[in-house]
Amino acid sequence: MYVARKCRTVGSRLKHSFHFHSLFVTLPSMPATLTHKFKTSTHQDLHCLLEKCSSMSELKQLHAQIIIRSLTNENLTLGKLISFCAVSDAGDLRYARLIFDQVIEPNKFMYNCLIRGYSNSDEQVNSLLLYSKMIASGLSPNEFTLPFVLKVCAGKSAYWDAVVVHGQAVKLGFGSQVCVQNALINVYVVCGLVQCAQKVFDDIPEKTLVSWNSMFGGYSRIGCCKEAFLLFRKMRELQLEPDKFTMVNLLSVCSHGCDLDLGRYVHHYIEVTGMEIDQIVKNSLLDMYVKCGSLHSAQTVFDRMSDKNVVSWTSICNAYAKSGLVEFAQEFFNKMPLKNVVSWNTMISCFVREGRFKEALDLFHKMLSTSVVPDEATLVCILSACSQIGDLVTGKETHKYISNSSIKPSITLLNSLMDMYAKCGALGIAMNLFLEIPEKNVVSWNVIIGALALHGCGPKAIGMFEEMKTDGIWPDEFTFTGLLSACSHSGLVDMGRYYFDRMTSVYSISPEIEHYACIIDLLGRGGHLEEAIRLIGEMPMKPDVVIWGALLGACRIHANVEIGKLILKQFLELEPHTSGLYVLLSNIFCEAQRWEDVKKIRKLMKDGGVIKTRAISFIEIDGCVHEFIVEDKRHVLSSYIYIMLDQLTDHLKSTGCSADLSNIFLDIPQM
Repeated sequence: MYVARKCRTVGSRLKHSFHFHSLFVTLPSMPATLTHKFKTSTHQDLHCLLEKCSSMSELKQLHAQIIIRSLTNENLTLGKLISFCAVSDAGDLRYARLIFDQVIEPNKFMYNCLIRGYSNSDEQVNSLLLYSKMIASGLSPNEFTLPFVLKVCAGKSAYWDAVVVHGQAVKLGFGSQVCVQNALINVYVVCGLVQCAQKVFDDIPEKTLVSWNSMFGGYSRIGCCKEAFLLFRKMRELQLEPDKFTMVNLLSVCSHGCDLDLGRYVHHYIEVTGMEIDQIVKNSLLDMYVKCGSLHSAQTVFDRMSDKNVVSWTSICNAYAKSGLVEFAQEFFNKMPLKNVVSWNTMISCFVREGRFKEALDLFHKMLSTSVVPDEATLVCILSACSQIGDLVTGKETHKYISNSSIKPSITLLNSLMDMYAKCGALGIAMNLFLEIPEKNVVSWNVIIGALALHGCGPKAIGMFEEMKTDGIWPDEFTFTGLLSACSHSGLVDMGRYYFDRMTSVYSISPEIEHYACIIDLLGRGGHLEEAIRLIGEMPMKPDVVIWGALLGACRIHANVEIGKLILKQFLELEPHTSGLYVLLSNIFCEAQRWEDVKKIRKLMKDGGVIKTRAISFIEIDGCVHEFIVEDKRHVLSSYIYIMLDQLTDHLKSTGCSADLSNIFLDIPQM
């Protein structure tokens, strides 16, 4: 192609880093109309062709002609090239930067185009770098530069950079430009400084609807219903008509604050004024009713929608899922004409929340067979399901999927992986993951301390806590729950007392009922029953079933029947229909051979209609998790399983043991 040959000489005048000939060798043939125009075109004609350019292929042909005609020093022409590449939907930001880097003295227009292009890309930080370069070159920004620089500051939550830009805007006389002020409102809102945004808003002499909506969006972001609606009233007093973005922001602030009354007010306003609303507003209205827990109103809005999309279907599915109506949620999910990743996440998280973990995993596998790609929220839910049922195989497969995909694991996902491995028994893998995390947060430390506690590694958990402090991470209430649990599981009574006292004296953390449960369990297991009872009396809150259960468990360990009987009175007032403590107390009396008391307990259960909760066992064989309960007939191999149990029972009896394996779970307390 002759263009390539010509470029070798002309292109040598430019920096060698821009390989013009390699860019044009593979270009498609130039359209005949453009070829004809090039032969007779003037500079003005060339500019017109650039303005009419519709693809990068055409632009590169034009760029080639610019190089051939030695027009590479024409800033106006190069500016148009950069503008198309950086701003147009058909452009190429990388190509724009290559052209820009060849210009000896870029002008303000070139900087603005490229800053704008980067502000709308995944490389926003380059906008700030270009802005700094622009200032350093002696060029002053204008009202077209600053809004895009501030947009990047908002995207990066770069508060101090925004403050500097704000100061420069005031110094240069652009601080009163409404487009700059609207951008300032947005960046302050994103950084959580709504008062600063309000001050900028108050200083705008002629506020546009964008200014008002920016403030509504700010109050929506932080959930300030009162302030948002006071501003809305002021807007109406000025006889300004809101638009659909105003309504979306107001509905959003109601959703965040779960304020159903104000949400109904917005709905009423739309209905009374006859305001035309689009699908976005309708979906916002539906979402507001869902998040405010008004299932009936959500269903009414959904039924009236003539143009339901995937957001509408996902919202109504989520409404029923949040209400615990799993079957209805699943019905809507199955009816969805189109499902996105949020739709799948809604149903998977619903199953996990309701304890239907196997169904969550089955749905995840079905999701993988579709074109929908799981996101981090999906994977966190699946890892949670695996940890609950001890499904290490699926957990490992999920980990492998994450490693082989383009997903960059966040700290939340890594913490979920650690938790899954720990709860599935693979403490070593969990510890290795912990050590590989470059920047651990408090949740990371809490997960590993809890994992060590779960596996009875009390001293290691305490060592990890001390290392956490050395690393500069301040513990929270969950840290101490894991730490006290570790002391309890390892019988470290003195250490448990020490850390329980330091919670308030050093870390100013008021013990919650979970912490009291841990320390009472620790004291009870250690035989310090009187101290445990005294501590219960000093609790600022009323003891719950977990507290009494911990103490009752200690009574069984130490065969203390009298304290057990005292607990029974408290328990009957608190949880008269919970079977677990009844069974535990019955076992205490049984082991003490107090048969009359055993009969009384069983009579109390019978008279109160208390039915023992049946335990569920999960067994993993060859990567498949099997679920069993007492007298379970659901399993396809149940007849063979019971035959094997009978054979084991006969074998035990022949050896002098009278155990009955068919009822082996009946006396296990459900705590």
